[in-house]
Amino acid sequence: MLIVFIHQNFPAQFRHIAQTLVAEGKHRVIAICDAKAPGLEGVERIHYSPARGNTASQHHYLISTETHIIRGQAVASILLNLKNQGLSPDYIVAHVGWGEGIFCKDIFPNVPLITFFEFYYHAQGADVGFDPEMPVTMDDALRIRVKNISNLLSLEASDVGISPTAWQRSLYPEAFQHKIKLIHEGINTDIAVPYPEACLSLSNSLILTRAVEVVTFVARNLEPYRGFHHFMRAVEIICKSRPNAHILIVGGDDISYGRPPSGSKNWREQMLKEVSVDTHRVHFLGKLPYQHYLNVLQISSAHVYLTVPFVLSWSMLEAMSVGCVLVASNTPPVQEVIQHGENGYLVDYFCAEAIANQVIEVLNQREQLDTIRTNARNTIISRYPLKQGIDAYMSLFK
Repeated sequence: MLIVFIHQNFPAQFRHIAQTLVAEGKHRVIAICDAKAPGLEGVERIHYSPARGNTASQHHYLISTETHIIRGQAVASILLNLKNQGLSPDYIVAHVGWGEGIFCKDIFPNVPLITFFEFYYHAQGADVGFDPEMPVTMDDALRIRVKNISNLLSLEASDVGISPTAWQRSLYPEAFQHKIKLIHEGINTDIAVPYPEACLSLSNSLILTRAVEVVTFVARNLEPYRGFHHFMRAVEIICKSRPNAHILIVGGDDISYGRPPSGSKNWREQMLKEVSVDTHRVHFLGKLPYQHYLNVLQISSAHVYLTVPFVLSWSMLEAMSVGCVLVASNTPPVQEVIQHGENGYLVDYFCAEAIANQVIEVLNQREQLDTIRTNARNTIISRYPLKQGIDAYMSLFK
């Protein structure tokens, strides 16, 4: 088979299925992606470059739509070149997020198009307006409605869609939900494993192990969408209550979602102005190589995962696979995965005191929580195994 993946940051969600296709040794796999994408061994990469930037006078509701159209045109040009070379993919697999797959059917109308539908924007009932600290104007609400233009174009064009959680799928218009299959790409439970002997060296004089009280927090970037502001307020309480606890915070200072703070360079700087914490025990580790990140999880006594109602992070599922004790926000789609007191603990996203108190309770009982750790890992093994995700993709191809 000839399979074309389209994702500006390939491999991303397509890593495991692409690796499987390459390993079978009988397929040609092509990725159309940005030049900065990591890529994957055995996958041919074709880089696309947008022909131009946005129009300076563009209506601000349409900025992202224009960006998507420009990117979609760039990908369409590559697909047309493939067609002119006599190539016709057996399948095209595209992510909806950047508009790259909008015009696939215009170039290859008879090639099955599988689209990864990650998130349908809502001005109410999801991420936007959820946190009162991040107010929404009517102008925001109208702009967000328009952001779904490329989503809707892709829904109409796709032969079949994929969403990783039931809640994310439920955000899409009911008329299209029958086209969207519930498929999570899976977690590699052979790599994200418990390792009681794990250690993390922060300096020559500070080496952390499972014997130390360690509270962990992970996000791609430290920002309110992932509850960083509420977490830091909880950290202030935890530091005062647990004088021997260390807090390990993994994540960058950029903005993945939402807005930057006013008056500070980033949310880390903003929150350190607001709260008082022991800087000798609160460690900002930045972005880590994958194995170092796993080491952080493997020594964790309590792992905090907070999110507004939004896309579920891989890090939460990987933390469970490692056997962390999760203290997580009682928000969708977290509620699909964690049952309070069985495989983790759910807390009020907005209440720093509730977050801190649950973490402190976990620290107090950490020697008695092996059942929670085991149940967390078993949840991932049973519901999100790598093979299940790969098999689901292969079934779509067949």
